[in-house]
Amino acid sequence: MLDELAKGESEVESVEQLFTKIRNDFGETLEEERKIEQLRTIEQGRRTCDKYMQEFKKVARGSGYEERPLIKEFKRGLNGGIRRKLAEAEEPPTTIGEWQERVVRLDRNQRQSRIEERTLERNVACPGGNAQPRGGGSYGGRGEQIT
Repeated sequence: MLDELAKGESEVESVEQLFTKIRNDFGETLEEERKIEQLRTIEQGRRTCDKYMQEFKKVARGSGYEERPLIKEFKRGLNGGIRRKLAEAEEPPTTIGEWQERVVRLDRNQRQSRIEERTLERNVACPGGNAQPRGGGSYGGRGEQIT
């Protein structure tokens, strides 16, 4: 191509046009490769599955990946506990949409359950209606200790 340009036989008339042609011809491929690299490195971490899924969907657009490769990368980036629970489910998800819907629901349920457990662990209702911390012993209405 450079020889053609030097001899004046090229369809482009300047180096700038050549670079523009290269960007136009190969730019989409480079963008796909960038998106694929992002898909391969994105992880849930401490985020909710909802936030992870939103970022995953954003990066997946334009990657050229469809069902199977998307599922593989989506599962890879999930935290292990959630991934295992769904993979071991009686009827595991089979499409990317099912994976995304079910991980969000499972994550929300797990987070709500943890909040409820912490609340229950911190407070044990006493007969008088007052909450007392667990572990230090509670007192009944007449001053006797309940063990």
